[in-house]
Amino acid sequence: MTIVSIHEAKTHFSRLIQRALAGEEIIVSKGKEPVVRIVPIPEAKKKRLPGGAKGIVRQISPNFDDPLEEFRESMQ
Repeated sequence: MTIVSIHEAKTHFSRLIQRALAGEEIIVSKGKEPVVRIVPIPEAKKKRLPGGAKGIVRQISPNFDDPLEEFRESMQ
């Protein structure tokens, strides 16, 4: 468990979030009184696995960058 002041929490908020996501308990205090705890929401702990979109994403067609027929005239 780590206890930090409000000033320190404001200064290092991104770092504290990363530490909380890694499982560390972060308590923010006002003076000597603890007032809040930084904890990750359950959905934020889920790790993305490679291949999650397999079968959903299609390969881009070879002519993807070709001009559209509607604009062909204006590009000459």
